[in-house]
Amino acid sequence: MASNLNKYLFTEAKKYIPGGVNSPVRSFKAVGGTPIFIARAKGSKIYSEDGRQFIDYCQGFGSLILGHSHPEVLRILKKRLNKGSIFGAPTKQETELAKLIAEVVSSIESVRLTNSGTEAVMTAIRLGRAFTGRSKIIKFSGSYHGHADYLLDSRGVPGDFTKHTLVAPYNNINKVEGLVLRHKNDMAAIIVEPVASNMGVVLPKNNFLQDLRKIANKYKIVLIFDEVVTGFRLALGGAQSLFKIQPDLTCLGKIIGGGFPIGALGGKKEIMGLLAPLGNVYQAGTFSGNPVSVSAGFSTLEFLRESRPYRKLEVVTSELCRGIKELAKRYGLRIQMNFIGSMFSIFFAKEEIADCNTAGNQDQDLFKKFYQGLLKEGVYFSPSGFEANFLSTAHIRQDIERTLKAVKKVFLRLREA
Repeated sequence: MASNLNKYLFTEAKKYIPGGVNSPVRSFKAVGGTPIFIARAKGSKIYSEDGRQFIDYCQGFGSLILGHSHPEVLRILKKRLNKGSIFGAPTKQETELAKLIAEVVSSIESVRLTNSGTEAVMTAIRLGRAFTGRSKIIKFSGSYHGHADYLLDSRGVPGDFTKHTLVAPYNNINKVEGLVLRHKNDMAAIIVEPVASNMGVVLPKNNFLQDLRKIANKYKIVLIFDEVVTGFRLALGGAQSLFKIQPDLTCLGKIIGGGFPIGALGGKKEIMGLLAPLGNVYQAGTFSGNPVSVSAGFSTLEFLRESRPYRKLEVVTSELCRGIKELAKRYGLRIQMNFIGSMFSIFFAKEEIADCNTAGNQDQDLFKKFYQGLLKEGVYFSPSGFEANFLSTAHIRQDIERTLKAVKKVFLRLREA
């Protein structure tokens, strides 16, 4: 139940901001009710303007693998802010971050920093087209790569902008190969999330990524991994190290900013060398590589490189997800838990299915009731059944125990409804 303060804040926001939010999923349209306005956060918890505490499994939509307000990141930031926030000139810190990324992501030799994952993807596709001299790209239905016109089905996008974008079902290599064969003379790039995270978490089927690599090699297509979500989330070297695939270009974001806006793309020097000022593929940004985001990101990645928390995160995430599955079975609810590393999604299945690979499998009404029930119990998931949820190193066993107790209460109410 939304408090009067949250209702008032949302009403005020809608007077001045379209829909009351600056990114659509925050509106709670997908889960019902009034969005929670957050005042502060620490570790695994967020605190609303009306004083409520929530265990947070959104974690800035995956940006905060160390949790909110990590003391080491804050220490570096305070030191950085005393020296200035932006110069419009190169800094030593940019090189240090680029070097660290190249050291731990084996497919990357050269890095260009941007302001967001969207910008990184835009530039990667531009590079793919320039490198091959071709126009068409393949993306996968249900995946989100930012809001560039040619990657989005939206009003206001002319058909001419999307005519070179071909869409295949995720995990369906036969459809990909069919599209490539029909357009092989004009196929520039294939862009894929190695683990899909915008239709809920969906894992790649056996050999799907390997087969994409083979097709790209055979037809001289640039293979782009969008690791904005999975980069430094599933492993230090990203999903590509986990699945042992070498893409031609990699898009990064979220974690590499340590809680601040950032994006990056990287790959082999022969492709990256086409970027201005070396080549004639243009990309620029006033805040690209700004010292604040770079410093927060560098301290985060250094912490990850030294502490290697991935196995522990995987164990805790598995414990949570398996606990939810067991509770659902106990109370006669048909769900599918998809999880990998520290990412997970819950699907309330409309019918018996082997796995949940499409948004159509989510019972949205049931998910809304589940979501609102969790809020009442002090647990905050990402506010959509098609967004991923995340754990951080700040989540402790007591958080998992409290969450499972909350889930038990909500499942019991759902069964009795």
